[in-house]
Amino acid sequence: MKADPGESAAVSPVLSWGLDFVRGVQKFFGPAMLVPMRMVTILGSEFFALAALPLIYWCVDRKKGARIGIAVLFSAFLNLWCKILFRQPRPYDFDSTVGLLRENTFGLPSGHAQMSITFWGAMMPLLPRVVGILLVLTLPLVVGLSRLYLGVHFPTDLLGGWLLGGIVLGLYYGFSARIEGALGKLNLRQRIIAVSAVSLLMNLLMPSDTLLSGAFFGSAAGFALASKNLRFKAGGALTQRITRYVVGIVGLVILYLGPKLILGESLGTQQALIRFLRYGIIGFWVAYGGPWCFLKLKLIALEPKPQAEKASEVQSLNV
Repeated sequence: MKADPGESAAVSPVLSWGLDFVRGVQKFFGPAMLVPMRMVTILGSEFFALAALPLIYWCVDRKKGARIGIAVLFSAFLNLWCKILFRQPRPYDFDSTVGLLRENTFGLPSGHAQMSITFWGAMMPLLPRVVGILLVLTLPLVVGLSRLYLGVHFPTDLLGGWLLGGIVLGLYYGFSARIEGALGKLNLRQRIIAVSAVSLLMNLLMPSDTLLSGAFFGSAAGFALASKNLRFKAGGALTQRITRYVVGIVGLVILYLGPKLILGESLGTQQALIRFLRYGIIGFWVAYGGPWCFLKLKLIALEPKPQAEKASEVQSLNV
């Protein structure tokens, strides 16, 4: 899914202006900012999400962590689908000298810009009000600046990413509670069927990349199982939280890197299926597998069952 510069020999006026803007940013900051900009850009990356989302879910707030995780996955899917739809090259496809970093996807909209808006906007209820507002206002701008400096995005890519991130954030605050309430009325089997249907739709809309549909299926199915029989408390002593995070991340790294080391990069005709399964297992580990291990290692405690659920269980036993 890499942009082919040969397809776009002529630069449109907007992209020509954007290319000059990128050159201006690089000239203003100079080569000394290369390492700092590479570090800043990580805050909008997949690797940052892989590290941050489990931390929230395992160690801060289980329910809100699950909501933010699904919102970020939806945002990432929408971003990649739009990239394939627009197929816009990146600045270094027109001028190789500006490319201080390389990506294997198209440029519009910027995924880093979109993810930084979605993630930090959804995080606001978990942060002190002033801190949350400052992060939402500054981090997307700083991450966006790093993408310009590294020559991987035009200014219009950033605007597109911020716009889509804002739309996802609006949907998150406007409909997440309603969707969660509707899912709460379904039994576990019905929830898994709904998750499977959404995952299938994602595959139909974007058959060229099954990473996100797999991650969604695994994590959403895991969240459904956890809400049924593994409602854990994300709090606890600091040492407990650190230990469970370290254990969970070690498992995550093994699942993330293991298949690559065993199977390599060339997977032949089964690449789409293996990619779906790999990221499905990763998502399931974060949502259910990790917490299950934490429970067995006595690193977490379960929430008390609601009175209505206890009454239902007693009634079913009496029957």
